[in-house]
Amino acid sequence: MNILVLGSGGRESAFIKKIIESPQTEALYAAPGNAGTALWAENIPLDIENFASIKDFAIKKQIGMILVGPELPLVKGIHDYFLADSTMRDIKIIGPCKSGARLEGSKSFAKDFMKRAGIPTAAYQSFKSDQIESARVFLRTLKPPYVLKADGLASGKGVLIAENLQQAEEALEEMLLQKKFGSASETLVIEEFLQGIEFSVFVLTDGKNYKILPSAKDYKKIGEKDQGLNTGGMGAVSPVPFVEDALMRKVEEKIIIPTLSQLQKEKIPYSGFLFIGLMKVGDEPYVIEYNVRMGDPETEVVLPRIESDFVELLSSVAPKKLDEIKLKIKSEFAVCVMLASGGYPEKYKTNYPIEIGADIAAETYLFHAGSFVDELGTMRTNAGRVIAVTTLDPDLRTAIKKTYTQVDKVKFKDRYFRGDIGKDLLCI
Repeated sequence: MNILVLGSGGRESAFIKKIIESPQTEALYAAPGNAGTALWAENIPLDIENFASIKDFAIKKQIGMILVGPELPLVKGIHDYFLADSTMRDIKIIGPCKSGARLEGSKSFAKDFMKRAGIPTAAYQSFKSDQIESARVFLRTLKPPYVLKADGLASGKGVLIAENLQQAEEALEEMLLQKKFGSASETLVIEEFLQGIEFSVFVLTDGKNYKILPSAKDYKKIGEKDQGLNTGGMGAVSPVPFVEDALMRKVEEKIIIPTLSQLQKEKIPYSGFLFIGLMKVGDEPYVIEYNVRMGDPETEVVLPRIESDFVELLSSVAPKKLDEIKLKIKSEFAVCVMLASGGYPEKYKTNYPIEIGADIAAETYLFHAGSFVDELGTMRTNAGRVIAVTTLDPDLRTAIKKTYTQVDKVKFKDRYFRGDIGKDLLCI
């Protein structure tokens, strides 16, 4: 099968690496891809929001499957676009239709959906700009800190946590009246703050059947001990030691099954990945948010632990035969550390040469998140997050040590990384 992966980050690099391992893969393309995806696939300079150009390429190259990495094409309806064209319906699109993608595209829709499904989540209300006084009243019913979320997509930056009421009211005005996040904050969701520890669960579903993929914990803050600004993710660990069987049974029974049942009840077609961001409060799981694709850098620790043929797994989604596939997961821990450009997530410089040591361990995964190869063949930095370094080991402490040993062998100017990824989990 000829396969096209849409996206250019570390997540797509991990997808490409996993897909190329399958004997079912014939030709493999990444659009637009990066220096890492080019190691295993052919990069194609396509605009992933230009569905017509993707269609033309799919026809030309006889593409049998399109795996959509980022959320924006899904929210804009790429799956619907291909379903509407009778000549394209046989192409397997991995990712939900536009109606299902609203679970990520609109936080107010997602919260209302959870309420209808009886899914445990933080108390909330949604407001528009002409309801700002009502929003202030609702804020005063909550205890600090306060959580304010832009309703729409804001590149992972649309969530603010205010430590006191004054900060919350200032953020309220910035988001609703001053449109801090543009059209994404035309509607604002205000939530109670849940005190606990975060983790993520990933599900692959065909709309009827589902497989639960490995759990993961990511590290969003730029600074060690979770200090500083939010980022796209500075590292991840899988599995999560505190996510034991009893907790996973609760996640499945109280969240996964009701979510999929509610989608069917509301006749919302949904196939592909469902990323459930969770908070463990005491011994109970609460949903923080849904995403309609895999996470980054979580994908960089989840996929290396999957032993099953990944293409076979994905191919079973369209015909709704996911129940016929046996999902095999490695028992080892995977630890990922993201190497970033100095100054990220604020101002940073790019175009620095990347040096990868010849002595880097063969079993190390290097998933490129922001890199390119110049006209002279030199690999260079091209974004805030540059390369995710992942290793596996049966022992978490050893896996952490192995990953940091390999991190030292990947260098570029102004390189920055957190030195504490996974270490908080050693005492759990």
